[in-house]
Amino acid sequence: MELLARIEALLFISAGPVSSQQLASTLDISVREVEQAFQILDEQYQGRGLRLQQSSAGYQLVSAPQAAGDIERFLGLEEIARLSRAALEVLAIIAYQQPITRPQIDSIRGVNSDSVLRTLLRHGLIEEVGRSEGPGRPFLYRTTTDFLGYFGLGSLQDLPPLQTEPEAVDLQQSSPDNPLDIKTLDE
Repeated sequence: MELLARIEALLFISAGPVSSQQLASTLDISVREVEQAFQILDEQYQGRGLRLQQSSAGYQLVSAPQAAGDIERFLGLEEIARLSRAALEVLAIIAYQQPITRPQIDSIRGVNSDSVLRTLLRHGLIEEVGRSEGPGRPFLYRTTTDFLGYFGLGSLQDLPPLQTEPEAVDLQQSSPDNPLDIKTLDE
């Protein structure tokens, strides 16, 4: 049996993420060979019903996000719970700043995030990963592989780049719609 098929079979039967080292040991091959196989499988799954998802815990086969509606109907599942604006805001903060504490999240948002964090924990989109060394030793939170699956991401590297500053607006350009000619301070 070819190596790709062997790796694919092990990923298929696995209940969760599998590390490259675990597969290499099981198949008696090098980690480099496993990583090369992952790259090939990832390319082969593009445009198909499966995806190879990478997380800090390893790799696993998941369904393509585009198939979610069909899968829900087939399995008779309720529509995926929609996340509130507050939940999306907290998820974005955690995704880009992880690991992060609730007081840090509250500081960024300017409001208490206790109930939102409980909801995200209940849905398995975030997890507690320890305690901070800061005052009160608050819990540290990070996103989970379910978070990646919910948003159709292969890994955290697939998140769009974080825009830290508003895009600059060129105030000096004038147009028929904006005839003002605003001068800058250094002129």
